[in-house]
Amino acid sequence: MSALFEPWTLREVTIPNRVWMPPMCQYSAEPEGPLTGVPHDWHFAHYAARATGGTGLIILEATAVSPQGRISPYDLGIWNDAQVEAFRRITRFLKGQGTVPAIQLGHGGRKASTDRPWRGGAPVGPDEHGWQAVAPSAVPFDERHPVPDELTADQIQEIVRQFADAARRALTAGFEIVEIHGAHGYLINEFLSPYSNHRTDAYGGSYENRVRFALEVVDAVRAVWPEDKPLFFRISATDWLDEGGWTADDTVRLAAELHAHGVDLLDVSTGGNAPGASIPTGPGYQVPFAARVKAETPMPVAAVGLITEPEQAEKILVNGEADAVLLGRELLRDPSWARHAARELGGSVHVPDQYHRSV
Repeated sequence: MSALFEPWTLREVTIPNRVWMPPMCQYSAEPEGPLTGVPHDWHFAHYAARATGGTGLIILEATAVSPQGRISPYDLGIWNDAQVEAFRRITRFLKGQGTVPAIQLGHGGRKASTDRPWRGGAPVGPDEHGWQAVAPSAVPFDERHPVPDELTADQIQEIVRQFADAARRALTAGFEIVEIHGAHGYLINEFLSPYSNHRTDAYGGSYENRVRFALEVVDAVRAVWPEDKPLFFRISATDWLDEGGWTADDTVRLAAELHAHGVDLLDVSTGGNAPGASIPTGPGYQVPFAARVKAETPMPVAAVGLITEPEQAEKILVNGEADAVLLGRELLRDPSWARHAARELGGSVHVPDQYHRSV
């Protein structure tokens, strides 16, 4: 059997194949009112299409643990019961297609309160549904962003509680896996990196202090997330800076600690925290970071980053560089990528009865 189409059981959740969809914000929720942060028809159709296309695991887009934690006013949230009920429709359909539904829980930190990317993605103020961003330190992301408020120790603990509350709601909403967003320059990543974390208290300075918030969030989520269900953590393995940033060495060290704290898989991406960083992109350019974590720690990993071809994805798994692959843009282009790859590699995926003529 093709390695790409081997089932995989983590804790007591079996994922039917290793073709996974990573979180990709749709920026399509209502920005205010009773439907703020609530998934609607667009989200249902978007995720349902990838499930009917054979994707084994779908991680729903970065979903905010609080209104202030949204990246944009148009992001999904999971801080109230109305949101939970709307998510149930999606998780129920995904499970009906044999796809495992997962959700990424996040907080935008200093990169929050921004417009939709196709409208420029600039920070927005109260007149455009915006709010005051917060961060580990009063350091803006770039010259366009306003100075964020530096979080107090009490506010940090409140956000830890918000992550735990969001995980409880995710369980009620029918999700089988939770992923904590610790990447791409958002709040947890901001704490991890000395580039963005200039604190002098217990949450800044040394490596041990900078990872404290991430581990507290993991512990709080793991405490409320069932033992039989997996917990993922997404990380930016490097800031892509020559000095003064988060590094691949730091990632390997943290991966071992996360594993000891009950994380079941590291979703390995890179970048997003330093706007001036030079990133040498190309096919599979982030895979070596995942491969290093897999080689040097007990942590299972998923690889991401310009993985587009079935043979390329298969080779990553066969070579032992990762345990699964996450296809972002490619699944936007082709919702049935998994079905097409299975045909090419000799694997098999679930095909809805209504689509049997396509086999």
